[in-house]
Amino acid sequence: MNINMILDMVSAGGDRAVVTAAGRSLTAAELSALSRRAAGRFRGHPAVLYLGVNHLAYPVALFGSVLAGVPFVPLNYRLGAEQLDALVARHPGALVLRPQDLDALVEADGGQDVPEPDDLDWGGESVAVIIYTSGTTSAPKAALLRHRHLMAYVLNTLEFGSAAESDATLVSVPPYHIAGLTNLLSNLYTGRRIVYLTAFDAREWLETVRAERVTHAMLVPTMLARIVEAVGDAGARTPSLRSLAYGGSRTPRPVLERALRLFPDTGFVNAYGLTETASSIAVLGPEEHRTAFASADPAVRDRLGSVGRALPGIEIQIRTEAGEPAGPGVPGLVFARGSQISGEYGGRSALDSEGWFPTRDLGRLDAEGYLFIEGRADDTIIRGGENIAPAEIEDVLLEHPGIAEAAVIGVPDPEWGQRLVAVLVGAGDPEEIKRWVRARLRSSKTPDAIVFRPELPKTETGKLLRRNLVAELESSHA
Repeated sequence: MNINMILDMVSAGGDRAVVTAAGRSLTAAELSALSRRAAGRFRGHPAVLYLGVNHLAYPVALFGSVLAGVPFVPLNYRLGAEQLDALVARHPGALVLRPQDLDALVEADGGQDVPEPDDLDWGGESVAVIIYTSGTTSAPKAALLRHRHLMAYVLNTLEFGSAAESDATLVSVPPYHIAGLTNLLSNLYTGRRIVYLTAFDAREWLETVRAERVTHAMLVPTMLARIVEAVGDAGARTPSLRSLAYGGSRTPRPVLERALRLFPDTGFVNAYGLTETASSIAVLGPEEHRTAFASADPAVRDRLGSVGRALPGIEIQIRTEAGEPAGPGVPGLVFARGSQISGEYGGRSALDSEGWFPTRDLGRLDAEGYLFIEGRADDTIIRGGENIAPAEIEDVLLEHPGIAEAAVIGVPDPEWGQRLVAVLVGAGDPEEIKRWVRARLRSSKTPDAIVFRPELPKTETGKLLRRNLVAELESSHA
């Protein structure tokens, strides 16, 4: 149950290209040989820190770390120098791979093959990867993923060698994101060639899909919105694209519906998961998208706003504030349980005595088991003693024709405890927008103030940095 098993299986592919980046490809045999040579360089270090972009060196560094028996730690290279130095300092003695080191890692004459050591834990209990959470509401935490967690995700959800020889996946999420890691493992396992984009650009993404005859792709919602805008009225012209997965944060309904119209022959997949759950734990598949999009039944169409149902081997439970299981349609905290779920931070486990992981997401399950995520528990606004989930108000705001993006936050108020402020990208009359919300939600959920901004602060993977807005507006209302 060690991810080295994936490399061993891939090695049988010989001269078949398995990963492409910047116009160059590695065959299965080359990936295996380069990984073994990298392992010789990595041994003796307590960890390998990867500070690079999507590059042929990424899979080499990952499997080299596995073969050396040390954790692989992909870091966000976009962080400021002070933040990045602080993360590097958490791993004294680690080998640091910076952008200037990557080309050497994939040179054919970069070293000698090294035999695997006899003392490695191939049983799956050792730490394979450490990923720092995005820290949208607090400081980043080091989430530990053991080999058994990653292999449980791969083995429970995928079939080895199930892809056609011509299949190719376009990966544009960054390597420090959990989706970047699991896209690598899952596509190698199924036999689908991986095509990397070094940096995301909507037009380049479309051109790459066409040039590389990409069949599968994964995006975060911000990327999907930019692609929809780039396609415009000209049409997607991507006949090879059979599957388009999206996830990582909430996708505005207007963006999704427009994408479904622009890519009518592409199967859409909404995937929900966290770093701590070793990737997706719930999925809304292509047929479910098509059924919901075409349905006149509001309950069925509403499922376009869900993240689907639990994957095999995963249990999902909604709990009330009292800690009791909630019934269908009743909102509460989302808990998950399964063999792929780690929930571990530097030796401290967040799992309860029965193995349930508190995701810190608010959500609800409908009677058919579809999961609806309604925001982070940390985002909850308490106004006059009432708990308000910003996501509900944001969804209504995004239905307004003049609004492209919306974030609702709470700022201190001496009478109500917190007052609602809607920060919007777009244009419109503030009072008319308030009336729009009031007509669809009760008055207690109508924003007290409307603020326009040219853009909202987000992480590189499209997650709203709500805490940045809260700090800004709290200071302006102090």
